[in-house]
Amino acid sequence: MTTAVSPGSTTRPAIVAILAISAAATLFLFWLIYVHPAADRSNARFGFLPALDAIFNGLSAVALLTGFTFIRARRVAAHRASMITAFVFSTLFLVGYIAHHALHGDIRYPVHAAYRSIYLPLLASHIVLAVVALPMVLVTFFFSLTGRFPQHRKIARWTFPLWLYVSITGVLTYAMLRLAMG
Repeated sequence: MTTAVSPGSTTRPAIVAILAISAAATLFLFWLIYVHPAADRSNARFGFLPALDAIFNGLSAVALLTGFTFIRARRVAAHRASMITAFVFSTLFLVGYIAHHALHGDIRYPVHAAYRSIYLPLLASHIVLAVVALPMVLVTFFFSLTGRFPQHRKIARWTFPLWLYVSITGVLTYAMLRLAMG
């Protein structure tokens, strides 16, 4: 006698694993930024990483918007390629972000610099929504790659604007910090 496997029984462990990985990644980043001492506070090595990370965030935003345009035109293969491209750019951003913070630590916005009252809430929203977006992006990809398209569409409606916001505010916070630092 064979037993039918319900879709929920195979989905639940994957979602739990995605949430666990996302939580571990978030905790690691908080430890790296706020606890771990920087290896090279002088910013002498790999000082280009923040600019490169901003470029990766910007390219991710472009790929997201392109993918959105493709799915609206029902060009599924092009949509998938664009979303994978956005994921690759976001992953490259994360690698550069980790490397930068491991080497140089956290860079603080100058206390008396202009636009601090705009920068700090923007940065806070960026950080909080990045933490929320990570598992959503992974779950959205999981649903797509496993052919669960109704679930994919349902969560993608929320994932897309969050991911886009995080990508764009990543570029904005970099530009604001760069301007404030001179």
